[in-house]
Amino acid sequence: MRGLTETNLKMLAGVRSFERGRGYLDAVSGVEVGDGWITASVHGTERYEVELSLEGAGGLSGACDCPYGREGNFCKHLVALGLTVLARSESLTRQRKAARDRAQHLEAWLTALSKDELLAVMREQLGEDRKLRHRLELRAASDRGDLAAVGARVRELLDVGSLAQYGYVEYADARAYADQAGQAVSAIGALTGSGRAADAVVLAREAMNLLAQAAESVDDSDGWLGQVGADLADAHLDACRAARPDPGELAGWLIGHVLGEADDGFTDIDPLDYEDVLGAAGMAALRKLAIEAWQGNRRGWAEKDLMERLAKKGGDVDAVIAVHAADLAPDGHTHLVIARELDLARRPGDALHWAERGVREAGDLAAVDTALVDHLCDRYTQAGRLADAVALRRDHFGARRTLLTYQQLRAAARAADCWSAEREGALALLRADAGRRQWRYGGPVLVDALLDDKDVDAAWQVVIETGAHDRQWLALADQARATRPADALGVYLRLAEPLTGQTGNAVYEQLVSLLLSIRDCHRRLGSPEELTAYVTALRTAHKRKRNLMRLMDEHGL
Repeated sequence: MRGLTETNLKMLAGVRSFERGRGYLDAVSGVEVGDGWITASVHGTERYEVELSLEGAGGLSGACDCPYGREGNFCKHLVALGLTVLARSESLTRQRKAARDRAQHLEAWLTALSKDELLAVMREQLGEDRKLRHRLELRAASDRGDLAAVGARVRELLDVGSLAQYGYVEYADARAYADQAGQAVSAIGALTGSGRAADAVVLAREAMNLLAQAAESVDDSDGWLGQVGADLADAHLDACRAARPDPGELAGWLIGHVLGEADDGFTDIDPLDYEDVLGAAGMAALRKLAIEAWQGNRRGWAEKDLMERLAKKGGDVDAVIAVHAADLAPDGHTHLVIARELDLARRPGDALHWAERGVREAGDLAAVDTALVDHLCDRYTQAGRLADAVALRRDHFGARRTLLTYQQLRAAARAADCWSAEREGALALLRADAGRRQWRYGGPVLVDALLDDKDVDAAWQVVIETGAHDRQWLALADQARATRPADALGVYLRLAEPLTGQTGNAVYEQLVSLLLSIRDCHRRLGSPEELTAYVTALRTAHKRKRNLMRLMDEHGL
């Protein structure tokens, strides 16, 4: 019980899940206390089974079959069970002792039974529990080496027929099918454990195909079959490690599974996991087959990924580059990937060459991957080539005239001590755009740039001449309030007017924020009576908006 505390629950779940768990206390039912474990059902989106382990090797832990819990997280349902148990802490010690006594009594009773009596008990249970019967039938078939019987049962378990209505397993029955398919995986694992690993390899491969076919007829929205597929992949790898199949044959099957139509997406097999089984000869065969597949489809994602990882595994940087270079993206992103690989390989000259080539071959800097530009400018700066960094930032800004590219040009030019000249050229481009009203984001970038430079007077002149978006007017008023309170007041009043006719807490918060700015302007102008008249009129007209009135009261308006 020492490990089960609110502090530990919050530490394991995190603050957000812990607080959400508090809201599920009424959803906990069927609490069962064992010696070191507690189980229950928690009703959320559906009913979830949860279990807290009190005395594991790592202390308090838990498992839940909700989607978040299946990813290994300590979820809100576990928090709810933990808090429920803590609320009944007085009886927990007694319940655990009772569970321990029951277990000891059961063990003593079973030990005292004769063989015939034990068999009678087992037969009685088999008659009542079909799942237990099926598991033991599979185990018996595995132990006696009856591959035909095991195979037949595995195929039966992977068949959706028993749960499919009109040929399709609905969402409500998906978990039942996954449990059924999980029994098939367990049977394959049992074959390996009973010394029939070679048979397990064959059956695992057949099961992968059957599972892929079945998945097309199952609503697996919660991802139950993904876990079954992962377990099946593990069972195949375990069987291969025990059976040691022919390396060449295994390499061929792996390539076919990963790159061919057999790649079902459920049995996520990674050929590199089989390195210890394949050995040197098998890995050589795997590389040869991967190269052939890639040469036949240089743009195939799976082929490229496998080739890249095999090349990295062998430390062959040039092979990695060759894979990427065979399918260069027009925006220069692939060039950036190559440059980074070469940087990791401590080949900065080659890396710089590829980065520059990416910018050059992209042609249109408006469409180039901005990360490539950033990368190249960083390399220029590190090498002391500040003029080159400024030139690239200038060209990029010329192609993509945004506030971000303006800021980046400014940073590079300041580092090179040439911002004054660069600023004039950049603002000239933006003024031309503003004059033609060529802007993309609701207002001229020129205004944003001037505001970012804290050049309030120039920005004010621009918005008078060319107009601006309300966001820019507000930012300008905020910056100008100290020196031009009358002008700022006019902006705030104009922006507040349409909000007075709207409702909703978000609108009220915006309106009150503007009212606070209006109050500050009147304070600077020495006209408090005008503020009083404005606020009084506003309150009179909108007194039924209780949340607005409350918010105004909180801010002394």
